[in-house]
Amino acid sequence: MMMRRSRKEEEDEHCLTLLRERIIGGGNLSKIRGKHGLTTPEIQSLRAVCDTLIPSLSYYYYSKQHQQEDHDDEVAVVLKHFLASSGAQFPIPEEVGELLMKRSSIIEGRWIVRLVLMMLGTRIGTLFLSGSLCFNSTNSNSSKWGGLLFLNNNINTFSAMSPQKREKVVQKWLKHKYFTPLRLAFLYLKVVTLHTFFSRVDENGENPTWKAIGYKVHKSKKEEVTIIRPLDKATVQTIYENDTTFLNALSQKGLNDVVLHQNIYNIRCDVLVLGSGCGGGVAAALLAQSGQRVIVLEKGNYFAPSDFSSLEGPSSDHMYEYGVTFGTLDGTVAIMAGTAVGGGSLINCRSGRKNKCLGVMARSVGDGVKRMIRIEAKVTILACGALYTPPLMINSGLKNKNIGRNLHLHPVLMAWGYFPESNSEFTGKNYEGGIITSVHKVFGSDGDDGGGSHNNVKAIIETPALGPGAFASIGPWISGADLKNKMIKYSRTAHFITIIRDRGSGVVKKEGRLSYELDDGDRANMTVGLRRALRILVAAGAVEVGTHRSDGQRLKCEGISESELEEFLDSVYAAKGPMSMEEKWTNYGSAHQLGSCRMGINEKQGAVDENGQSWEAEGLFVCDASVLPSAIGVNPMITIQSTAYCLSKKIAQSLTRTKTDL
Repeated sequence: MMMRRSRKEEEDEHCLTLLRERIIGGGNLSKIRGKHGLTTPEIQSLRAVCDTLIPSLSYYYYSKQHQQEDHDDEVAVVLKHFLASSGAQFPIPEEVGELLMKRSSIIEGRWIVRLVLMMLGTRIGTLFLSGSLCFNSTNSNSSKWGGLLFLNNNINTFSAMSPQKREKVVQKWLKHKYFTPLRLAFLYLKVVTLHTFFSRVDENGENPTWKAIGYKVHKSKKEEVTIIRPLDKATVQTIYENDTTFLNALSQKGLNDVVLHQNIYNIRCDVLVLGSGCGGGVAAALLAQSGQRVIVLEKGNYFAPSDFSSLEGPSSDHMYEYGVTFGTLDGTVAIMAGTAVGGGSLINCRSGRKNKCLGVMARSVGDGVKRMIRIEAKVTILACGALYTPPLMINSGLKNKNIGRNLHLHPVLMAWGYFPESNSEFTGKNYEGGIITSVHKVFGSDGDDGGGSHNNVKAIIETPALGPGAFASIGPWISGADLKNKMIKYSRTAHFITIIRDRGSGVVKKEGRLSYELDDGDRANMTVGLRRALRILVAAGAVEVGTHRSDGQRLKCEGISESELEEFLDSVYAAKGPMSMEEKWTNYGSAHQLGSCRMGINEKQGAVDENGQSWEAEGLFVCDASVLPSAIGVNPMITIQSTAYCLSKKIAQSLTRTKTDL
């Protein structure tokens, strides 16, 4: 007998599936091939780019380059399979195209990538982007531009070029100082291709490259008994509802007075909280405890600990904004911002108030509930985070000039060190054990040209956890062989991140679009931290260390003298981003975003007052990282929670005093 599954079982299964499969655009990629929108020549060009970034190599070539390493037969077979694998293998290019064309936050980035792919699909375009490398070998000396029409038949498109020539072309793009958008296109293609290749999984949660690079995911057994997750009894996930079931679902959660009027669901409450991260979660809990009727709106999915899979690709797709494709407009800083119930904690001109905030109008992210939802509240709390609270306020008509400004990112750069098992006292793999197990402060008086007083913290060094996808995509790409050699060393390569309390700031006025500039003082502090991180790695016994600068900056440590080490460290600096007109560049990261709706003593100094309330709309409060007046230089989670706690207590007290009806 077939039994209909309960809604609870369907939701549990969906959450488990989300974190175990890479799903984009509402469906499993294996079911939606071809929806990237690329033409046949463009996808051929993309396939050639993927093959260039991750080429098929022979084990014979690798063994000649690493004669000192002996492998038994089983290891040799695994390495042969890994070395023979290619980024052109189906469905890698299709998934990369889907991510770039449908998921990327920066429309200009999509345009640049598509323009490059379109040009590489034509002979003239390939000639423009590749130079004489695209000529047939027999006519390699016939590079006079005046004879272009006569040479047309001797010009190859990018996909028709030999792998060796394609690699040389991409290496030229890396160093292109004047046509910097080409470097930006390369950056997008590299990050998405490498992350996809090393993080995607099959139906068994496996990736064919993991054994060769020494990576393994602990698989937890799925519980036979249905688990009631902490928030299930109080959560309505509209993605599973439709216009027929929505009212009943709300009623089951205690919202019995919902009214359908003019094709809009009208809901009333005391407090409406938009966002459920460190700020919104604390505010909702405290105000509910004070006796207020609280509703929390969250656009992300709800995941409990029982839903987590530890699979990097699917998890990053559904727990981070735009997956791995979110960054500043110029590509300098890659943004990691949580998007689920719990937010980041799951991972991280008018005078006077002439308006009153009455609530919000919302639409379900799913296709089932088609009607608009109106939620009326005495108090509305914005807790969408520093990247989304400002656009929401601006779209609501607020004009304060501080909204969206003063954005701080706590930018980071990384240093790495390789510790082979054969000659290291350290055991285990880099992904085993705890996350961020050590924090080291770099003071101004600690040398490294830091200067300043001992109380002046220049940077903080921490130990991050990097899955294979992140490890491959954030580092520099020098060649296909270098990439695969680096990945074979993955499990024994340690990384340090250098975090600074940034003085430079950015602007975010529209959703998904932010600009940011690192000032010279920030880069100087980052340089101090980066050099200190390298010193620590060398002192710990690394046989090779390096940075993520575009030229693959690195140093072999065995047998080096102190003067050679100092000479190398003197060459280390915090480079500018890919759009800078410098031959050597780098890409920063950010896991902390704050300050974009800062508090102020008046409306000229801040977007909200000392109580977190908008200067322009009575009853509208902000309780998230955006209210912090400046960067704090450390993980802001506890600071955000503490700030939200204090603001929420004031809101609760004001609601207790005021018995005003809506």
